[in-house]
Amino acid sequence: MANTAPIKWAQRSDSLYFTIALPDVTDEKIDLSDTHLNFTGKSGDKDYEVHIEFYKNVKSSAEESKYKVAPRSIQFYVLKEKDDEDFWPRLLKDKLKEKNQVKIDWDRYVDEDEEEDEGGFDVSGMEGMGGMPGMGGMPGMGGMPGMGGMPGMGGAGDMDMEALMKQMQGMGGSPDVGDLPDDGDDDEDSDDDLPDLEDA
Repeated sequence: MANTAPIKWAQRSDSLYFTIALPDVTDEKIDLSDTHLNFTGKSGDKDYEVHIEFYKNVKSSAEESKYKVAPRSIQFYVLKEKDDEDFWPRLLKDKLKEKNQVKIDWDRYVDEDEEEDEGGFDVSGMEGMGGMPGMGGMPGMGGMPGMGGMPGMGGAGDMDMEALMKQMQGMGGSPDVGDLPDDGDDDEDSDDDLPDLEDA
């Protein structure tokens, strides 16, 4: 009998981003339709499966809908059936299955009223991946600049710390000590004016 794979998810008004959180998946079989997702695969020496029915319909065949088998997980980006739909209360139609199998992806979570400020999901990491059967990836999408470990991107080794500190000061970060106002009291013992503590 196969184990149930854990799922993390987040959403925007027009799309879903969910992850099957299994490392080094092999022998994967993925069937994504407008109403459900069926997955079977191996991670380590164990068999895993996912059989879920979505809360509402999605556009599984849309060009933008895609998935990627990554080293630590399988990531899905799927459009909702209606472009400007309300946020779903959950990912799955079945509440019990949702409670036992699905968790919120707090790294991608955005509250419904903050969506305009945060924007959509960054799916640039899915570039060049096969996507849904018969569909191409998203050409021309670059990664996020400044992320260490990504080829061709400036990582921590290329970081200009002086420029970063100046940027932080401009954003209200820690002030330079020389910029602090002088209170005129240069004495080391400035607590001489405090009253004595009373005995209890």
